[in-house]
Amino acid sequence: MSENHENSEAYPDKSRLSLRADCENCFGLCCVALPFAASADFAIDKGAGQSCHNLQSDFRCGVHNSLRQLGFRGCTVYDCFGAGQKVAQVTFGGHDWRQFPGTAKQMFEVFPIMRQLHELLWYLTEAMTLPSAHPVHGELSLALDETERLTRLSPDSLMELDVAAHRADVNALHLRTSELVRAEARRKLKNPPRRQRTFGRGVDLIGANLRGADLRCANLRGAYLIAADLSGADLRLADLIGADFRDTDLSGADLTGSIFLTQAQLNAAKGDADTKLPTSLSRPTHWSTSGT
Repeated sequence: MSENHENSEAYPDKSRLSLRADCENCFGLCCVALPFAASADFAIDKGAGQSCHNLQSDFRCGVHNSLRQLGFRGCTVYDCFGAGQKVAQVTFGGHDWRQFPGTAKQMFEVFPIMRQLHELLWYLTEAMTLPSAHPVHGELSLALDETERLTRLSPDSLMELDVAAHRADVNALHLRTSELVRAEARRKLKNPPRRQRTFGRGVDLIGANLRGADLRCANLRGAYLIAADLSGADLRLADLIGADFRDTDLSGADLTGSIFLTQAQLNAAKGDADTKLPTSLSRPTHWSTSGT
């Protein structure tokens, strides 16, 4: 589903290559396992385990280059963090659900579990690159190794895994990482933000006018930024984990150094050639190619 593999810019962060969708080595799992409802993001209803009518026999999408025009914007936003190829090639040893229909139900149920684990791997890998998080690098390394171990469990073991509990433990580490990084960055700022609003997790900023706002080091974890205007905003070293960027205007915004930003968040937003991105992410193909 994801646009990630068709972005024109090459990914410079080679340490995360296994955490990027590789549709060539997947069995169209996101197009079958996941449900969606007719809405602004999807043109039709589809149940979990039901193959999308656009999925071809070779597991390719028949309308991939026209998804947005045909009403399947949600497909271009979704990112499995490489879970698709892990389930297809590792968990099920390359045996696809069409040739081995007996595996289909379990494969479709394992896929969203694997996706959660791979998302955690993405965040943990990023956290390990942040020098200011050195005090928790040991714990992060252990969590990274344990999460990777979990991704290699058998299908039966993955089905029994308490992902929520593991996620809660890892998220606590991410929060400590964020606090360390942002506190260190604030201490080093020569001109700290003036009168910066204090945001908290899950703050409602739907449709907010934050044009040109100085949001350096802000806590925007889980913030609802749907259709907000962040054009020209400074989001350097802001914590953006879980922030909802659907239709958020990021034109000209500076996201370099932001913490825990994902490609899916960018794919859901609007931006342009002047939007500055972290080196580990790419400019979505549907963004405007013009800037100021």
